[in-house]
Amino acid sequence: FNNNLNQLIRNTKYEITSIMLRLFINIFILAIIASVQGFIIPKPSLSLGQPKASSFATQLHSDSTVGTETPSSSAASSSSSSSTPPQTVDAKEAVKIFGRLAEKYIMLDDSGGMCCYSACSDCEFRLPDGGYKMADQSAARPKWIPSYDERKFVSVGKEHVSNWSTGIFCTGPSVTKGEFVERVKGMSFSPPLGGPYVSASSAGIENDFVLEKLFELLADDKEKLTRFRMGKRIKELGNGSEGLVWSDFIVALTD
Repeated sequence: FNNNLNQLIRNTKYEITSIMLRLFINIFILAIIASVQGFIIPKPSLSLGQPKASSFATQLHSDSTVGTETPSSSAASSSSSSSTPPQTVDAKEAVKIFGRLAEKYIMLDDSGGMCCYSACSDCEFRLPDGGYKMADQSAARPKWIPSYDERKFVSVGKEHVSNWSTGIFCTGPSVTKGEFVERVKGMSFSPPLGGPYVSASSAGIENDFVLEKLFELLADDKEKLTRFRMGKRIKELGNGSEGLVWSDFIVALTD
């Protein structure tokens, strides 16, 4: 019996030793595999909040977001970087202004009315090219923007006040750009001679760009435009003529 018991004990020890050896070998193999694959068993978090992301996941998220630009921000950047093309003067918008400022009647030279119009060769009232000096002129449709605010020819008993003088400088001798724009827009329109045809019903001014450009042209970079300066600049833009016609008006705006 004792021999059998001793044999049983030895067999049991051998089995236990064999099992422990196999377990140790398996753990060793698993440790090697884990170190090769970079597998790290996460430690349980002691906090009650959300578990902290692994450094690998954090780095991956960081790499994927660095330099990323959303579509809206990209579009805004593209829009701001692209240069806006400069506005150009539209002839139809310009004629809407010309038709408000131009008139059918203009007074020219007070000495013109003193000519007898008999084609005298030495007449002091004739022009160098042989034409006659005219006291005034009229047209079927608005043709001239007078270079004067008011003119009187006592010798022939005529006087004329320009529409722009009463329409723009109705409260004083000077106006700001805003006042100029609003008052010209408020003046009545008639289809003028020259430029593209625009009917009175479609002559509303919705874009102030051309009006503002005209103000800057007349004010000569001043903050305010005076009645005197406007008359002077109209004559300059008309190359010395008493009235500014369409051809000179549009050239001045588009030059």
